[in-house]
Amino acid sequence: MEARDINRREILRYLGARSGQRDEAVERLVEDCIGELFAQARPRHIVRQFPLTLGADGEIDGGCFRTRSRNLYKNLRDCGQILVFAATLGTGADQLIRRYSLLEMSRAVVLQAVSAAMIEEYCDQVCGQLREEYEGQGWFLRPRFSPGYGDFPLACQTALLDGLEAGKRIGIKLTDSLLMMPSKSVTAVMGLSRRPGRCLVSGCETCSKTDCAYRRQTAGLDAGMQERK
Repeated sequence: MEARDINRREILRYLGARSGQRDEAVERLVEDCIGELFAQARPRHIVRQFPLTLGADGEIDGGCFRTRSRNLYKNLRDCGQILVFAATLGTGADQLIRRYSLLEMSRAVVLQAVSAAMIEEYCDQVCGQLREEYEGQGWFLRPRFSPGYGDFPLACQTALLDGLEAGKRIGIKLTDSLLMMPSKSVTAVMGLSRRPGRCLVSGCETCSKTDCAYRRQTAGLDAGMQERK
């Protein structure tokens, strides 16, 4: 992953920018923060395959976790296996944000947004590689679905991370309130199906909370801000 890969429109969305707005000072600050973050972040991930059993009324046995979730059940329909996935930017991103929270709050806010866009891009790239790998084996990958989306319980974080040994392997741990540390970390479940049809919609498009201030706008947020190449 390179700095040019980070989606600038997503950063603006996290910052609450509206479509058509431009602020050259903010754009310069975003670029500065991207450079700083790339110097400190250490993206890592881990993925494991587990058997999948779908029961009645939204019951799911994912090998390393069990839950009831109609939203996840729908996402995993026709799947026979799952991939459990975790990724993180590492502790360097958190340390950078904490430092600027004491020194320059505006930069800390932008770094938060840049970090969110960076972990999302990293996950997208890794999942793209997984999609190609598994399609070569006759499996078709469903979109990643994270605890906390829809009715997929956040409490499943514990089982997912334990199943991956994520604490030992890539340094992700949970607080008592089920927040991941480092904070710029992601867990997800992805179904594997033998059916060639696959849904590529994920994230905001699968969420029923349409009044969220940070919901992605399909038309794009800032036509004037060009992504750096």
